[in-house]
Order: sequence, then structure tokens, then C-alpha cells
Amino acid sequence: MEKTQTKDWYLSNFKKVEESLNGESRTPFHEIRKRAISIFEELDFPTAKNEEWRYTNIAPILNYNFTPANEKLSKNDIERFLIPGINVNLAVLINGSYSAGLSNIQNLPGGVKIESFHNLLKNEPDFILSYFAKYAALENGFVALNTAFAVDGIVIYVPDNTALENHIHILNIAGNSGNVLSQPRNLIIAGNNSKVKIIESYHSINGNVNLTNVVNEVVVGEGSTVELSRLQDENQVSFHINRTQAEQKKGSIFTHYSITLGGNIIRNDTNTVLNDENCTGNLYGLYLTENSQHVDNHTLIDHAKPHCQSNELYKGVLNDKSRGVFNGKVFVRKDAQKTNAYQSNKAILLTNEATVDTKPQLEIYADDVKCSHGAAIGQLDDEAVFYLRSRGISEEMARTVLIRAFANDIFETIENEALHNFLNNLVIAKLK
Repeated sequence: MEKTQTKDWYLSNFKKVEESLNGESRTPFHEIRKRAISIFEELDFPTAKNEEWRYTNIAPILNYNFTPANEKLSKNDIERFLIPGINVNLAVLINGSYSAGLSNIQNLPGGVKIESFHNLLKNEPDFILSYFAKYAALENGFVALNTAFAVDGIVIYVPDNTALENHIHILNIAGNSGNVLSQPRNLIIAGNNSKVKIIESYHSINGNVNLTNVVNEVVVGEGSTVELSRLQDENQVSFHINRTQAEQKKGSIFTHYSITLGGNIIRNDTNTVLNDENCTGNLYGLYLTENSQHVDNHTLIDHAKPHCQSNELYKGVLNDKSRGVFNGKVFVRKDAQKTNAYQSNKAILLTNEATVDTKPQLEIYADDVKCSHGAAIGQLDDEAVFYLRSRGISEEMARTVLIRAFANDIFETIENEALHNFLNNLVIAKLK
């Protein structure tokens, strides 16, 4: 299928959606959609000619006409994707659409919202318009496409001076239908001096080729703490595009974990703007790849104001003919004096055919800063393997032990023991 045909496919589907809206087509929300589809028409999907996508060929994605699909699943269908030993408020999305019957949200403090994007747009449109498309710029075709077709997702709102004890789990499942387009649009709004921990996970019911194209917009209020953990574990033939855009206010802490295990072509764009003094931004990532998987992690930490700090650590373990990409940019603006930024990315290649492209970047316009970055790519330490084998451990187990130790740095700052163990067990299972 030619790329222009794929583009026309989405443009024609937008016209069909627009024709079915009736009065909704004249709302301010739909004006944003129309602007987004115009930008999509102008930008199209990114190619290797785009500097930010030079290492990722999305041509295989364009071989399919992905379409939304309404589908119902049972509680038995989702049971295996739940996290044992951890209390959560569960919000379930099936093919990008909210399932009230499978979700379990209860005992929320006053003023807290964990609701369907679609329902909140219908009942409180002004609330949605206060945040929707305010932070994730329409700078590539995928973000523009998600914005143009924004229908559902999860909205989380935590008012000022409120701390949620339990995690919120946004469980995304691609159902039994084939070639499904899931485009969740999630808004996470943390008021001043609030605290919330969120897990978003992505899974497949079967082996169908699907496309998930998700956009998260996150507002981290003054003195608030937001922890967002993303687990991507869809089947090995599906495609996944993720854009998470955070905006941090004075004295806030934003911590993001990215764990990538499944999928065919995966692109994760994770950005945060430290937009007031005394902010802390933490980005941690781990990707384990095999076969011909392609995982592209792009990050941007934008130090916009002084007296802020950021920590970034990404690690990859690549097997077979898989390929990893890391492009991490730390941007320190002219007024962002007293910035302290640390960035590191490391990768282990388990075969001679696995590859990594790494591009750490520091762009600094302030003079009173402490910034560092480093990258390391190599294979398992033969001496360490030999040492473990000399203690009676098999070669396979020795390699597994070393890889687990390598990966554990990403998890060690996770305070919840059940979540820490759950992620560790997923890594162990992936290595078997």
C-alpha cells in the first residue's frame, strides 16, 4: 500500500466521523480536532528524512488500514493482566474505549476524578477544554492523528492537598478483532500539593496486528508528586506509538518509568518541562527486545527555569536481530541557572546481530549548571559469566543473573514492593 493511500484512508475516515457528529461538529472541541486533521494532512506520517525519526522506519505500519472496533471482554479475559498484591483503582480500556463493567473505581477522596474521557467531555466539556491539546504539540503525524480522532481515554484529576493511597491502574487491552486502531487520549491533572501514582499497561488478547497510538498530557501542580509507570507488553506483531507530555510547576516531582517488552515497532516519546523553580524530573526506562523487534525511546527534559534537577537512566537488553534507539535530549534554557542534570543510557547486546543507535544530547544556554551524560554499549562480561559458572551455575543461569542485575537499577527506586516484584518477574519471564 502506498503511503499516500494510507494518509487518504485516515482523512476519509475523519470525514465520515465528522458527518455523524451533527451538532457536535460545531463545538470548540471539534474545532481542535479539525485543526489537528489539517496538520496531519500537511505533516503526514514521519519518515527517515525527519531527524527525530531517522532511525525508525514506520513503513510496516502503513501496510495496514487500521480501524477502531467496539468490543466487549469478560473479567476472565483481563484477569491475567492484573497486578497481584497491589491495591488499585482499575480503569479498563478495550481497543481504546472505556469499559465501565470491567473497571473498579471506588472509595475516592472528595473531588477526585477517574473517569472516561468521552463521558467527561459530554458532561464537563469546559474541564476537558482547559487541558486537552494544551501540552502535547501537534508536531508529528501520530500526535495529530490521535488529537483528530480523540474520542475516549481516561481522565484523572486530583484536587489540591489530596494524596491518593492506592495506585491507579489504566489497563489497555487490544481485543480479539484484527487490525484495530486504538487511540486513547489520557489527561492526568495533579493539583497543588497532591500525590498520585499511576500504572498504565498495554496488552494483547491474541496475535492480531494492531496499532496503539496513545497521547498522555500530564500537569504536575505546585508541590505535587506524580509517578507514572508504563508497561508495554503487547504481542510481537503489533505496533505501539506513545507520547507522554508532562508540564511541571513549582516544587513538583515527576517520575516516569518506561518498561518495554512486547511489540514489533515501538516508539516512546517521553517529555517533561520543568517550568518553575525547584522541580525534579526523573525518567527511567528499560527495554528487552528479541527477534526483529524495534524499540525507539526519545526523551526530552526541558529545564525552563532555575534551581531544578533531573535524573535520567535508560537501559536496554537486545537479543537476536532486534534494534534499539535511544535519543535523549536535556535542554537548559538561558534563564535556567543552577540546573543539575544527569543522563545515562546503557545497552547489552546478546548477539552480534543486535544493534543500538544512541544519541545523548545536551543543549545548554545557561552558564551556572552541572550537567553530565554518558552512554555505554557492550556485551555481557565474560569474566563475570566465568566466575558464576565456576560456582556451579549454568551458563544460561549465569547470563540471566547478570542481566537481572543490570536491569534492576531501573526498579530500585520503586517504593511499592508488589509492583517492584511484578516488574522483576516479567523481566525474568522475558529472559527465559
